[in-house]
Amino acid sequence: MQQQARKVRADAERSTARILEAAEEVLSLQPNAPLESIAEAAGLARATVHRRFASRASLEAALADRLDQRYVLALQEARVRTAPPLVAFHRLNEIVFELKLSHRYAMQLDAPLSQAVLDGLDLLFVRLREVGAISATEPAWCRGVHLALLHEVNALPSDSPELAGAAGSSETESRARLLTRCTLGALGGERDAELFRL
Repeated sequence: MQQQARKVRADAERSTARILEAAEEVLSLQPNAPLESIAEAAGLARATVHRRFASRASLEAALADRLDQRYVLALQEARVRTAPPLVAFHRLNEIVFELKLSHRYAMQLDAPLSQAVLDGLDLLFVRLREVGAISATEPAWCRGVHLALLHEVNALPSDSPELAGAAGSSETESRARLLTRCTLGALGGERDAELFRL
């Protein structure tokens, strides 16, 4: 009986993951698409989608929560607690631009970041200050500057001269370099320091 319950739960989790993947794909192309279109893209019955997500709002909340979980994983992958702060900051910026490509619709939901994400970002700005990469002292303000610049760098067209990077750099890498340089500069980093030669 317990094994059967585990199988049902695992099936439900797989169905939910398929729905969220399909929703991200469908809604990034057609933001007003109905749940029926998402069910079709997921290869599931419409009733299954409605059973998991009774409304559009509940689906969007799940997409926002999923994105927030990816942010938490990004902080872990960038090793914001243990890696050299400049390395961690640049890697985090790369991962965030990758997330912006793979979660286009969820990014538009403008959901608040969880406390875990805010704490991770704040820790990173404290560490950047400790190594002299920035002179700004208030982590929450640093975070606000960073997120505002992230929005602006993301809005640049692909052919912007600001994104002209090193030969062979991907667009994601070029955006991450620009964001890293601009954020550190805005927060009191030295323009001619080695840390800007990313």
